[in-house]
Amino acid sequence: MASKEGFMLQCMMKYFGRYSKKILFGRTFCTTSQAVKSNAIILLGDIFPKDNWTNIGENIFSKLGRNLHITSYHPLSHVRQRIVNYFHTQFYNRIGNPIFSVYDNLSPIVTVTQNFDSLLIPKGHPSRNRSDCYYVNQNIVLRSHTTAHQSKLISMGLNNFIVVGDVYRRDEIDSTHYPVFHQVDAVRLCTTEEVFQNVNDSDGLRVFEHRGIETDEKQACHTLESVKLMEHELKNTLMGLAQVLFGSEIQCKWVQQYFPFTHPSWELEVFYKDQWIEVLGCGIMRQEILQNSGAGERIGWAFGLGLERLAMCLYDIPNIRLFWSKDTGFLNQFKFEDHNTAIKYKAISIYPQCKNDISFWLPEDKSYSSSDFYDIVRDVGGDRVEQVILKDEFTHPTTKRLSHCYTIIYRHMERTLSKREVQNIHDQIAKLAAEKLHVTVR
Repeated sequence: MASKEGFMLQCMMKYFGRYSKKILFGRTFCTTSQAVKSNAIILLGDIFPKDNWTNIGENIFSKLGRNLHITSYHPLSHVRQRIVNYFHTQFYNRIGNPIFSVYDNLSPIVTVTQNFDSLLIPKGHPSRNRSDCYYVNQNIVLRSHTTAHQSKLISMGLNNFIVVGDVYRRDEIDSTHYPVFHQVDAVRLCTTEEVFQNVNDSDGLRVFEHRGIETDEKQACHTLESVKLMEHELKNTLMGLAQVLFGSEIQCKWVQQYFPFTHPSWELEVFYKDQWIEVLGCGIMRQEILQNSGAGERIGWAFGLGLERLAMCLYDIPNIRLFWSKDTGFLNQFKFEDHNTAIKYKAISIYPQCKNDISFWLPEDKSYSSSDFYDIVRDVGGDRVEQVILKDEFTHPTTKRLSHCYTIIYRHMERTLSKREVQNIHDQIAKLAAEKLHVTVR
């Protein structure tokens, strides 16, 4: 006879199975407990087996399905729409219809193949580490970039598209980093005729060459002429976007960069508040990606940017945690119909910080990862934690054991925290760190 746990799991699988066809383009947020049993979890209505790669905590569960980027009047939604509107006015067909399609509700649950392999990210690349990504299990991850959908959409026959969505990375804790943020990713593919359509006497020009040599300027399979024309269109398009967002007088510069999925590659920086700020990465798509996706006869460019970084600059929002606030004092400041409305965030209140230190000896087997500790802090403290700082490292002269001391800064965005509340949170963090990370709290 099946156990009661097993029977409940079968019932839940039958129930959620009725909605499984909606998962790709329509996401359902499950507000009940996400953990089904010790070897399975529910994410957005689907059940997944757990294994020793699973590292998703309750704090991340609570963010799935929030869809801030498509929430009416949310600052991230305003910026998203401004970007989409710009592309719709820049690229259109003969009858005036926009050629860029928009996908802003794709499931963030993707395969390792989609997130890494399809983008030519090497097996040993640091971005694949459990300390960097949230793994559902060894084969499934919460996407760490919206670029994960590129190959699938290209294989569907799409040539010009924009993907917007939430992405998940295990990151440090401070005012500009958060384990969930939002990205815009865009792809444009062109035929030979489209590449050379504005060039006189283009009959002898080609997109591809055989036995070419890869240089800093191009991939081996591309002609220099085709890459330079694509680069010109890409950079003009993105500088135009920067001017639309920051103003026509904004200073821009290009910095050569490396990405596994584009070559050549660049970052665009703008001079904002007396410093250069990187706002996006871009490049000519690796032809192998197009070949594997059934579009090998075309050449393409792509770019990606973070919505939070732009919104923090455009609206003077000082802390990334504010985007997740449900406080009407914050949200009502962005309740306007015109997405181009120029406003600056006004602080609803400034609540005092509470600082507590925690120090512990790391396990001798070197299994400790600071990302694991940060996740425990997030799961227990949530958005009541403003920052975690590694204050000190100490190696015992005799035992050679390593000790870490962290300062945890607590501050709620909407109210004053009591000392008792902070101490209870701090004690829970210490207890869980000892249990889960096998550290010895000092």
